[in-house]
Amino acid sequence: MSKDYIGYEALMDNALRGVVREALRRVERQALVGSHHFYLTFKTNFPGVDIPDFLHEQYPDEMTIVLQHQFWGLKVEEDHFKVTLTFRKLPAELVIPFAALTAFVDPGVQFGLQFKVADVPNDGLRPVEPATPGAQSPGSAAEKPADKPAAPGEVVSLDAFRKK
Repeated sequence: MSKDYIGYEALMDNALRGVVREALRRVERQALVGSHHFYLTFKTNFPGVDIPDFLHEQYPDEMTIVLQHQFWGLKVEEDHFKVTLTFRKLPAELVIPFAALTAFVDPGVQFGLQFKVADVPNDGLRPVEPATPGAQSPGSAAEKPADKPAAPGEVVSLDAFRKK
């Protein structure tokens, strides 16, 4: 096979990130309508990601946020977006570069995209440590065995975050 000097894979990745950017811009202008809501997964240690320290500690590699009912101040720029969400009953602004995204899903219309993100070395600003043995993810009903660390990118039930 011949070498791709044009870089089609990078062109496609950039174009698909543009789809996410435009979807967020539409929500910025007119709010979410119908059954639309977004799951955005991103690398927490990617350069330009700005999230509270406790979230970095809880999600040292990757995190998924949901834009559905309770989010404020969505501001979409060319290379990143900002949004305020509530964690531990306190508002927190998150800044997420589009290049940090690994997945975008709108389950209301069964649409999803996955992205490749180059591994980001630890820049020394925040420690990136493996999950603590026996640690529980939010919503986890059972404790993991003490000799087995939590798997990175573990799926967490959103029911743990819903009001009952």
